[in-house]
Amino acid sequence: MKIIFTFVSMLVALAANAQTAGDPVVMTVNGMPVSRSEFVYSYSKNNGDGVIDKKTIEEYAELYANYKLKVAAALDARLDTLSSFKKEYALYRNKQLMPQIVTDNDILEEARRIYDDEIKRIGPEGLVKPAHILLRLSQQASAEEQQTAKVRIDSIYDALKQGADFSDMARKYSEDHGSARNGGTLPWIAKNQTLKEFEERAFALQTGQMSTPFLSPVGYHIILMKDRKQLEPFDTLRNDIVQFIEKRNLRESIAMRKVNAMVEGANGSLTQAQVIEQIADSVCAVDSDLKWLFQEYHDGLLLYEISNRTVWEKAAKDKVALEAYFKANKKKYKWTEPRFKGIAYFVRNNEDVKKVKDCVKKLDFADWNEALRSTFNADSLKRIKAEKGIFKKGTNAVVDKMVFKCDTTYNMPKGFAEAAVYGKKLKAPKHYTDVEGLVVSDLQEKLEREWIADLRKRYPVVINKEVLKTIQ
Repeated sequence: MKIIFTFVSMLVALAANAQTAGDPVVMTVNGMPVSRSEFVYSYSKNNGDGVIDKKTIEEYAELYANYKLKVAAALDARLDTLSSFKKEYALYRNKQLMPQIVTDNDILEEARRIYDDEIKRIGPEGLVKPAHILLRLSQQASAEEQQTAKVRIDSIYDALKQGADFSDMARKYSEDHGSARNGGTLPWIAKNQTLKEFEERAFALQTGQMSTPFLSPVGYHIILMKDRKQLEPFDTLRNDIVQFIEKRNLRESIAMRKVNAMVEGANGSLTQAQVIEQIADSVCAVDSDLKWLFQEYHDGLLLYEISNRTVWEKAAKDKVALEAYFKANKKKYKWTEPRFKGIAYFVRNNEDVKKVKDCVKKLDFADWNEALRSTFNADSLKRIKAEKGIFKKGTNAVVDKMVFKCDTTYNMPKGFAEAAVYGKKLKAPKHYTDVEGLVVSDLQEKLEREWIADLRKRYPVVINKEVLKTIQ
């Protein structure tokens, strides 16, 4: 095992030397080099033919430098030491990595193991393919119900003995409707796979033999043995078992068995995580796409967390900053036509029209929905049907009719008696919440620009333009 790990380390070292020699640095961000192959991987993936706003190499280099600056800030903030980060990254990396270490020979060994286990499970008596007729009987059935079922099953048995076709009788009388459609025929059955009483009778029959009626916990049965066999040889079933392994995504469990075997072979000197880390290094040494995929996910997780803390969440939750930004940029949010800020609603009882207005008129707009729900729709009978929002002409027929005085109609929901509106018409937004989505987005962009400018001052960025020129 020590020899294996020494070889892995040598492989990684050789790959690193090869990269230095044939993979020049395209940029350095805060002292961290970005290789040409990493940059080309990202550029090709994110700036391909399907991208509408394609960037030149030089433009993308600036964007990529900004990306790496944010990652540098996340590393400085030690976000990569968070247990949540480590767990999520390891889960993703391992999901991609584990199938890579499973060879065709591993798959065949797993197929053989599954086959051998199945042989043991089946046992020397092999498999049987019975057909049956079932008359269901509850275990709590009365004596009268039991007698009735017994008479019926005996009558069916007598008909079968006199030459009635088993398949026809099963289709007509069996209460196991799934098998009845197939003339009572069941799938191949091994021991310990179904009811004990059923198995004892079935495995005692030879092909073509029929049982007498018998009782199991689910009712009365008659069995006709259609066929018996031993499991086919491994070579006959190999492809089917391999397909089963692939469909069930068993590669990961096969890989983890290999990992655990390596941990055991290391005699306590390595943990499972360390073994997986060494495997990842060795695989990435010969598969650059996988290496950069791992790097992309690693950096992407850090980018999300640092951006959320610095820009996204800050902009979305800082009400003071949002209101200040809105006031400073009011002209930007002017409307070309008025809006209606309020509710359009239907009531079952006409007296609820005023009650709805009284319910919300002294509340903040943000609290209207909950107040209406708890007052009018708390039980199963919904007294009102309301839509709250900031409506422009053409978005709600009731608002169009009652507020904007359009020549239009609306449909009254079934069971409701009257439509109404409550709110106010606005010529322009009065508060940032009237255009909150736009203000949040714009504030995020502002914070993003300021953040990038600050990062450019904090961390040095050097772009090797000569290397960029070699990228097509």
